[in-house]
Amino acid sequence: MDEKIRQTLIEWAETYNDPQYFQEDPIIFPTKFAERYKDGGSSLADVEIAALLSAHLAWGRRAMIVRDCERMFDEMCWRPYDYVMNGEYRNEAISLHRTIKWSEFAAICARMKDIYSFRSSIEGMTDAEIRTGIFGQKEDKKAPNKKINMMRRWMVRDDGKVDLGLWTNTDKKDLILPLDVHVYTQATELGLTKRRQKDIITAKEITDAFREIWPDDPCLGDFALFGYGVTNNR
Repeated sequence: MDEKIRQTLIEWAETYNDPQYFQEDPIIFPTKFAERYKDGGSSLADVEIAALLSAHLAWGRRAMIVRDCERMFDEMCWRPYDYVMNGEYRNEAISLHRTIKWSEFAAICARMKDIYSFRSSIEGMTDAEIRTGIFGQKEDKKAPNKKINMMRRWMVRDDGKVDLGLWTNTDKKDLILPLDVHVYTQATELGLTKRRQKDIITAKEITDAFREIWPDDPCLGDFALFGYGVTNNR
């Protein structure tokens, strides 16, 4: 990796790993429940469900994502675990967020109810189990699983700044960068990958590039890419 790029990435990560840049970001929702959890007002399951659902809606303009997450949690009366376990969901074929309908939201809640009926946390679930068992998607070994990796970053990273650090049985050095079109474009422009496929192999390759800088915390590079986007108006 070019030394100038390396130093710039480090500077961006140090600057943008800061809550002030994420006040209009979907992470604010699991953060609310994490704060309540620490005060005894919410459960770990509340935080997990909030993180999972917020990550599921995290595509498109951030203002729209935040607006639709607020609508979703209003529907849940800001008690996600109780709502999921109650079993009565809004189930309409109209949009919750972009192409995601309330009926899809209801199906996800129903699957989570089944899972939380026999386990207290979803931390130990594999990507494939979450993809098929919660999101109801087909197994795809090449999929980058951006939403799942985003949720994992939120729940695992523990530097006390932006991410929540509530999953203590997962090592942050094993996290994979949440890869979407924007992250892919930024990574290719920085020379972090030359692959054309936006798949899990590419996500791991970019993560490995960041691991050269942060061997114990490669997803700190996610904040560096955020900084790249801010700097270049992306």
